[in-house]
Amino acid sequence: MIIQNQQKRIVAVHDLSCIGRLSLMAVVPILTNMGLQVCPLPTALLSCHTQFPDYTFLDLTEEMKRIIANWRKQQLRFHAFYTGYLGSPQQVQVVKDLLHEFRHEDDLVVVDPVLGDNGTLYKGMTTQMVEEMRELIKHANVITPNITEMFLLLGEPYRAGAIEDKDLKAYLRTLAEAGPEIVIVTSVPVEGDPHQTSVYAYNSIDRRYWKVTCPFLPAHYPGTGDSFTSVITGSLMQGDSLPVAIDRATQFILQGIRATFGYDYNNLEGIMLEKVLRNLETPIQVCTYELV
Repeated sequence: MIIQNQQKRIVAVHDLSCIGRLSLMAVVPILTNMGLQVCPLPTALLSCHTQFPDYTFLDLTEEMKRIIANWRKQQLRFHAFYTGYLGSPQQVQVVKDLLHEFRHEDDLVVVDPVLGDNGTLYKGMTTQMVEEMRELIKHANVITPNITEMFLLLGEPYRAGAIEDKDLKAYLRTLAEAGPEIVIVTSVPVEGDPHQTSVYAYNSIDRRYWKVTCPFLPAHYPGTGDSFTSVITGSLMQGDSLPVAIDRATQFILQGIRATFGYDYNNLEGIMLEKVLRNLETPIQVCTYELV
């Protein structure tokens, strides 16, 4: 019998913001807590993230290439690849080259297509980056767009408000047809109830749709998408089913917001991850997912 005792390594392709619990400052502690060795491949170094009124920005595209070249020399083996903020078409190509060279057949590729929110592109994002992201998701097993990014990837005009299940299912199927096996869409409004929000997921392998609904709290914390996708990634790497993974991730974000909400605190710094990280060590107690 061969004993499998190799720790799983995951390449995390995200920016590093020195202030704010998002990107690598969220990805590393969450995935480390979930038992994975995180190997950062930073795309940019920022003094604080771009929703602050002022920040410094250092593009790391050339350093990404040097890091990958060093990994090549060391003949490193990775088991998953997880991308978030990519700042240019050149960085998308670097990621595609990385996957072509290092990815094995059974490796997991998760793409969080960081493009925009609330119906608009993020600062610095362009229509060319939307086109590049449409190409990148073809290489993914799992993608996690928010509702704005879903419409951008589809090339459809943004629709505010609730979307009928039949329409949303059609959108998810269309994105899955582009390549990813699993499509998870966040920030989906609930019809007739502004105090609720939903996450929808589609698994194209078994053709099943899942939904998790949770309370919507009136506070904005940058980085919740990074934390959500990190928990999704860690859960799938641990062997959780898709509905359990989306349930665990949704509950973790809700716990983080509730733990932070009562503080006199600058919301731009994100949810207080350090107060809820240990919750990831416990089995999920009550599942709220639905088959739709």
